[in-house]
Amino acid sequence: MFSGNLFALAGFALVMSISPGPSNVMLLASGMNFGFVRSLPLLFGVTCGFLSMVLLVGLGLGEVLAMSPAVYLALKILCAVYVLWLAVKIARSGAAGTAGDPSMARPIGFIEAALFQLVNPKAWTVALIVTVSYTDPSRYLASLMLLIAVFAVVNVPSIGVWSLFGQALRRAIGDGRRIVWFNGAMAVLLVASMVPVLFRP
Repeated sequence: MFSGNLFALAGFALVMSISPGPSNVMLLASGMNFGFVRSLPLLFGVTCGFLSMVLLVGLGLGEVLAMSPAVYLALKILCAVYVLWLAVKIARSGAAGTAGDPSMARPIGFIEAALFQLVNPKAWTVALIVTVSYTDPSRYLASLMLLIAVFAVVNVPSIGVWSLFGQALRRAIGDGRRIVWFNGAMAVLLVASMVPVLFRP
């Protein structure tokens, strides 16, 4: 893991981080509605939540999930409920300074984003793959820490691109009714992005 595999890990982290997914949908919507700077807590919450998950899986939680179908089912149900809640929050969010409901006039925060990663089956799958494929059994803990460090370095700028794109998209879309339609589309896309994971055996 400490030689050629390090570059393979960085490539894997880049693809997994920058490719479309529920977290990136949230970042896109947040960048659109609140701008890049106000979306930073969401961005760092996504990264910290995922890296915490990788650490837990690497220390043995993945084996517990694999041996406990009931726990995994409960995780999927919890995920479905949380995704729906986040989708409603995105759909009802308004552009900064224009929302009538003050509770909807703020982006998704650090804790909410981190918790979402911990109930995200897709993120659990990535965490399981990466800890099995890119750790060195002869120096397991050191390779696990290196893996987490590489993912942290790659993940932050990769997912940040989505928030920056959302901010740029705001200039093209403008204000008013188009933002409402955009938020609704992002909410639907967030739910749709999780359907294949939530309902697979």
